[in-house]
Amino acid sequence: MNVAGYDIDWLVVGFPGKTVCHGGLGWSTIALLRGHGRVALIDTGPMGMRRLLKDRLKSHGLIPADVTDVLLTHSHHDHSINWTMFPQARIAIGAEELRWSLGVPWGETPVPELYMRELNQWPHVHRMAVGESVLPHLLVHAAPGHTPGHVMFVLQDHDRDVIFTGDAAKSRAELMAGQGEASLDAQASGETIQSIWALWQRKPHSVVVPGHDIPMTQSHGQTQYIQHRQAAVQAFFGDDLHTMNVIELR
Repeated sequence: MNVAGYDIDWLVVGFPGKTVCHGGLGWSTIALLRGHGRVALIDTGPMGMRRLLKDRLKSHGLIPADVTDVLLTHSHHDHSINWTMFPQARIAIGAEELRWSLGVPWGETPVPELYMRELNQWPHVHRMAVGESVLPHLLVHAAPGHTPGHVMFVLQDHDRDVIFTGDAAKSRAELMAGQGEASLDAQASGETIQSIWALWQRKPHSVVVPGHDIPMTQSHGQTQYIQHRQAAVQAFFGDDLHTMNVIELR
């Protein structure tokens, strides 16, 4: 997909699920933008995606050192923790979000406390302000609710926009229901989702990229995915390492 002079690829497409017995799932979306002399990632995935992220970058002819900008929607570990893979890049996070993440009680939230403390003093940190163009044609919008300083990114072009919501709208279900699940402020989340719909409906071919779901668009009043879901788990249930059971998650 090419929008506003950027080639957009999804290195990882998130999954809108929770585990039943083992805590959070944390499979989040990582987007790659290349254009205007920049190589940018929107969010970085959890630690378990590190090898996958390197492999997906390699498939596009890139290594971590080629990334010029890492843009974080919020500080939760499954979106932010891999910023350390990109020491040459500018690491951008909302100024309010970073302040909030430094003050959360340790061991009680999904914020990776030590990673945020290190980011606060990192020489290449950029504290984003709402309304700024963090990259050409890419605007920062306030998206509170899931976390207080959560932001989303809107890539603007003449005939369509691409709205990277992060966990302001994790899934199609949240968009359609008009409310956020696992939100720190339910009312703020509902208002943010209303603002996402307003942005989405400004141009007929705009795309929404949720934090844990497949990118989607609208056609004739119907919300449609623009990719196919790919998710599965391999498990060793037998007596050797050669037999694996594949469990499809669709």
